[in-house]
Amino acid sequence: MAYKELATKTPFIVNKNLGSAVEVEPEELTRTNADGVPVVVPTQKQKYDFDRNGWVLIPSVLSDTDIAEMHEFCQRLREVPEDIPEPERCALGGPLQKLADHPIVVGFLNEFLAYPPAASEDCYGFRLEETAGSFGDTPHAAVQSAVHKGNGLFRLPGNSHLYRCVPGRGWSGLTRAVWELTGVTSETNSIRFITGSHKAAYPIPEAVQNPDSSLWETYECPPGSLFLLTESMTQTHVQRSATERVSVSNLYNTVASRWSNWLPHPQLLEAMPPKRQTLFREAYAGGNVVNGDFNQRTSAYPVEA
Repeated sequence: MAYKELATKTPFIVNKNLGSAVEVEPEELTRTNADGVPVVVPTQKQKYDFDRNGWVLIPSVLSDTDIAEMHEFCQRLREVPEDIPEPERCALGGPLQKLADHPIVVGFLNEFLAYPPAASEDCYGFRLEETAGSFGDTPHAAVQSAVHKGNGLFRLPGNSHLYRCVPGRGWSGLTRAVWELTGVTSETNSIRFITGSHKAAYPIPEAVQNPDSSLWETYECPPGSLFLLTESMTQTHVQRSATERVSVSNLYNTVASRWSNWLPHPQLLEAMPPKRQTLFREAYAGGNVVNGDFNQRTSAYPVEA
């Protein structure tokens, strides 16, 4: 007797209408970024690692030219901010702006964050919640910051620091992208996290309050690397001695929710390409799509005749 082989099936993701399936695949969402560059779909291993660990590191993403240009802008931002137009005196200014919808970031967020009915080729299915930068040798706070988050599978809707999954698909409510413009080591990296804690069913043990606990991890990488993590993971920052580390951190959320009230300078926003501007559109779901049909569709694009 012949038996059927095990096969991976498309995850059944329920749409808002009558329990119908959302038939769109993440790679069918917004296919280019605001600069017209094709989106990079994450590999199966990257998706597996992020879902399993709560984070993924992609080394050496940026070119040497981009790194030098961005590093120089950050140096000016630290040393002579008055030489930069006021609207651009932030981690979205100058060459840093294109990190907000870098093709790898868009492809990753299409998989783990975008809401398909609110995405099209003219708008993203997610929002940029806030952006921040570390632009020089200013040390972190003199004491360890509080241990926070974790247990994302069990957080109530509205919290934003949550993680959901079904067989074959994960969803990360708040997702952070950290761009390292200088190389970092375990000695210079202040970020600490507990791998897998976004799915933890139990409270963290008392021992975790000790910053030297073996549960805490960090990462090392060369300049131009990208670190992605779900904000539902248990994490903290520890004190590091003053270093020349330069990094940019962008926090993303669903189009239906906001965690903070941050927005870029109105003049900076107005000067952005139209598609990049959609990263900052109002936080609501119903009809919040540019050049798309929100009401009855279950896929990203209309069926071709």
